[in-house]
Amino acid sequence: MAGEAKKAAAAENTSLFTRIRDFFSGVKAEYSKIIFPNTEDLKKQTIATLIVSVVIGVLIFVIDLVFKSLLGFIL
Repeated sequence: MAGEAKKAAAAENTSLFTRIRDFFSGVKAEYSKIIFPNTEDLKKQTIATLIVSVVIGVLIFVIDLVFKSLLGFIL
């Protein structure tokens, strides 16, 4: 009885370490699939992000001014 419990505990520990090893093997395999952008692509995407951010900021500013004017006129 006690021998079976020890074997079951040992098998459980082994399976835990096996699962951890398999997990990190999977992480390593998925990490190798990542394609990092080169410098040129990174520059283009950064510029596009900045331009879109500025345009959206200006739109929000204009909408805010319109609402502020309308509320000032109403009140």
